[in-house]
This record gives sequence, structure tokens and C-alpha cells, in this order.
Amino acid sequence: MTRLVIDPVTRIEGHLRIEAEVDSGLVKKAWASGTMFRGLELILKGRDPRDAWYFVQRICSVCTAVHAIASVRAVENALGITIPENAQLIRNLIEAMQYIHDHVMHFYHLHALDWVDVTSALNADPKKTSQLQESISDWPRSNPRYFQDVKDRLETFVDSGQLGIFANGYWGHPAYKLPPEADLLAVAHYINALDWQKSVSRFIAILGGRHPCPNFLVGGMATAINPDSDQALNASRLILMKELLQEAQDFVEKVYFPDVLAIASFYPEWTKLGEGLGNFLACGDFQLDGPKVDDSRRVGSSTTRRDPVDKAGNMFFPSGVIWNRKIEEVKKFNQEQITEYVSRSWYTYSDGSTDAKHPFDGETNPKYTGPKPPYDFLTVDEKYSWIKSPRYDGKPVEVGPLARVLVAYGMGQKQITDLVDKSIRQLGVGKEALFSTLGRTLARAIETVALMDEIWGWYNKFVVNIGAGDYTTANTEKWEPSTWPAEAQGVGFVDAPRGALGHWIKIKNGKIDHYQMVVPTTWNASPPDPSGQIGAYEASLVGTPVVDADKPIEVLRTIHSFDPCIACAVHVHDAGKKKIKSAGIMP
Repeated sequence: MTRLVIDPVTRIEGHLRIEAEVDSGLVKKAWASGTMFRGLELILKGRDPRDAWYFVQRICSVCTAVHAIASVRAVENALGITIPENAQLIRNLIEAMQYIHDHVMHFYHLHALDWVDVTSALNADPKKTSQLQESISDWPRSNPRYFQDVKDRLETFVDSGQLGIFANGYWGHPAYKLPPEADLLAVAHYINALDWQKSVSRFIAILGGRHPCPNFLVGGMATAINPDSDQALNASRLILMKELLQEAQDFVEKVYFPDVLAIASFYPEWTKLGEGLGNFLACGDFQLDGPKVDDSRRVGSSTTRRDPVDKAGNMFFPSGVIWNRKIEEVKKFNQEQITEYVSRSWYTYSDGSTDAKHPFDGETNPKYTGPKPPYDFLTVDEKYSWIKSPRYDGKPVEVGPLARVLVAYGMGQKQITDLVDKSIRQLGVGKEALFSTLGRTLARAIETVALMDEIWGWYNKFVVNIGAGDYTTANTEKWEPSTWPAEAQGVGFVDAPRGALGHWIKIKNGKIDHYQMVVPTTWNASPPDPSGQIGAYEASLVGTPVVDADKPIEVLRTIHSFDPCIACAVHVHDAGKKKIKSAGIMP
């Protein structure tokens, strides 16, 4: 029996430690520990609820927009604010482009190197690489001279001995299966994606004022529309947005999606590894038919809970819950069923309870009881993570692209269904292949293509509204605290790139009295609950083959397929500014 330690897991956002017991080449048990503490919920108490989005957006610099949107939705839900259609369209456009940016960058710069051997690309024939490119799409950067130039640049980089972000790769590992030409193709597209992402960032900045951290507003958006002003959104900027959308779509459809399918075809065994729980949750997102507020349940009392998702109208990504792989039996999502345990996390509840609490009643009281660093192993029979244990109806669930795609497929969402069927046919596998590490990666690409297509409808509707003279982007009717009830509470959901995200707020006398967040990585990276039910990360690693315990690339493939964001789940500060020594393997 070998105890494997990976700390920190790199190519993610934040700090994650994975420990695993490996016996006879297979993972028997695994533990995921978030090694940072999040304190944003404490910082928000007593502040103006209209400012909350500005703080929570800075939890993470990768998917900043989603925290801001969840926050403004929570406040709007609490106060019964309906936003204008233009504001909803702007939010959809910003959030959709954030998704597309996030998914493409994740694949090439955080996950692809689990499948692509960078140094193998030096053995590629540029002419054969060009032929490979032309066989999968009509992307224009496909001639042999282009790939020879990429190869020459890579060789210079490798010969320098200064590999930078590639320095600790497990190059030459027997788990790599791509031919050199496919490796060179992927390296070229790795470079292309770095350049491409600037266009997506520019699109978001046009609507949000900047990127990352675009501007939002309780009651709508702060985007000024004036066709006669160079300082506002005008015709020339709308034309530029259209050009940027086309650039984004070309790369997604001609590079990203074909690359995912091509690389997946060399790793068929990974369509049977890495599933885990078999339970999936999607809270839904991207409203299609205008903003709605359920006024029938809006009461100022802090004892009233409201579920905006059920009343939000038709959403492009539908909400739902799947138990035990039963895609054909998607259950209705109800936020009342969400609870969190802290029994195996470094937190306490003020009443001393180890019972689960709904986020409206939840607390963030940090209390570290683990070993002092440096240490060899976690005390996994006790508390061992800064990540709490969310549960839905008392059970662990996986959230993220795979959950969204499965729910959408089960509910017959046409774009997703067509893309899933097309993809599995091309790979020669059945739907059961989705329940895997590669299924997670494929689902991310599928929803990117679907969303990239859908975004044009929102853009066109936005242009039509402006052409008709509708420049309204905010509803300030309930902007002043004097118009608010003495007490109110609300919840805002975003099905963020990494999965279901919820913000819960209680407002009292115009100030934030209580704030809790349950983020995607909290769902997926959670430690066991009191019943011993483990989270998605830990479950997905059981049964994973590990060829070389000193180079556990197989473990990283599955963990990276979730696209961990520990910065969203937890945050840390060390008042003594002491260096914490890392133990184990540093990939």
C-alpha cells in the first residue's frame, strides 16, 4: 500500500492537496483538502448589500463575473427588483462569453497537458501535422510552414533549459498516447488560444467596462447606451462586438471542439474512468424569456425563503437533479434541499451542532484543528479541509459542465442533445461514456459550442432593442434603502462554468446581516459528511490506475477534468507571513 501526496495540485485556481492510497496500481481511497480559508462572508457583514457584488467578484480572477451576477441576483430577489430586458441580455452576453473564455482556456492551459506530451512534439513531421489539421477542420493556420515555425520555437524554448510552466511536466510518461503530430497540433493551438482570449476579454470589457471584474449593478447594468456618444455603447462598438463574436465562434468550432474529439479518440479507456458519484445537480442559467420576480412569495420577513430558479422562466441551461445515472428521470431542483455540514471541515457552528444547515442559517466560523505544517499526511479520520460539505436532499452531488449537459440531455434540450449524439457517434461510444473523466471534458466542449451558437440570438435581440430606441439598462425604482422592508432575504443562482453557484443574503435595516456562498468546488471537493458519504473528487479517484506513484498523471487527469477553483471555495491569509513547506509530489 502506497500513500500518494500531491500538494499543491497545480494548473488550477487556488491550493488543493490530494492524498490517495494506491494498492496494486489502483487508487483505493482518496482525500481532497482545500488548504486555504475563505473569509469573504465575514467581511460582507454590515455592508451595503448593493456593494456586495464588488467584493465577492474578487474571490477569483478567473470567473469573476459569475460571483457578481449571483450576488446582484440575491439582492434583487430579496428586494423584489425586476431588471429591464436589456440588462438581462447584457448579463447573458457577459456571462456567456465568460463561459466560453473559461472553458477554452481551461482545456488548453490547465487540462490539455494531461494528455499532450509537449516534448514529443519535437519529433513531429510538420507536413503530417498539417494534414491532421486539415482532416479535422478548415482552420486557416494549417500549412506545414506554420507548424514548422511552432516546432522551431518550441525547440528553442526546450533547448534553453528554461521550461517555465512546462518544467514539472511528466514528459515521456507511458500514459501519454498521442502521436507527435497531434502533440505539435495541440501545442500550436495552446499558443493560438493565448492570443484568441484577448478578443473575448475585449468583448466583455465593451459591455462591462473592464475585464476581469466587469461592472454590475443591483437593478440592472451600468452599461450606458447612446448611439451619438463616443463614450457609450454605440453602433461602432456593436459592430466590433459582432466581429469579436465571430472570432470566438471560429476558434470554438474549428479548433477547440475538434481538438477535444481528436484527443479523446486516443484515450478510449478514459471514457470508463473517473465517474464517481453518479448524482448530478444543475441549478440552471441563462434566462430566455425576460426577467421575472415571484411577487407572491416576496415578504419582508427573514423567515420567508424564496426560490427564484423555479420562477425564473425558461432557461437555456435547465435546472434539475439526476440520481444514480438515471438521465431519463430528471428531478426538479429546489434550493430548500441544500444544506452544508462542517463535521469534517475546519469550521464550527455556534450552537455546537454537527447537523447540516441551510445556507440561510449557515455560519462561517473557522477553527483549524489539523496538523501543523510541515506534515507528512492529513489526519483524515478527523477534520481535514477548509472546504465544507454541501449536500442536496442529504446526498452528495456533482456539479459542473457534465451535470448541466446530462440534465439538458435528459430534458431534451435540442442543441445539447444534438451535440451529444453527434460526439458519441464520432467517438464510437454510448451515452454511458459521459460518466467519466473524458465525459466531463467533452461536456465542457459541447456546452461551449451550444452556448456560442445561442449567444447570437441575445446579441441580435439587444441590437433590435437599441434600434427601436430602448436604451434602458437599469431599474432604480427600489434603489434607495428607504424603500426596502426592515428585513428581507434572497438567493441568487448562477450555473457557473464550474457548476452550481449560490449566494444567500439576509438584509436588516439596510445592511447585510448574513451572507453565505456555496460554490461549485465546495460541492465537488467536499470531505465526507457524518454518514460517511464522500464528495465528487474523492469518489471519482477510486479505481484510478496509477502506473508510477512518483508521477501520478492519472490522478491529475480526473481532478483537472473538474477544473478546480479552490480560490472560490476557500481563502487564506497567514498573519505571521510564514512560509508553508509543501510535502509530496509537485507536478
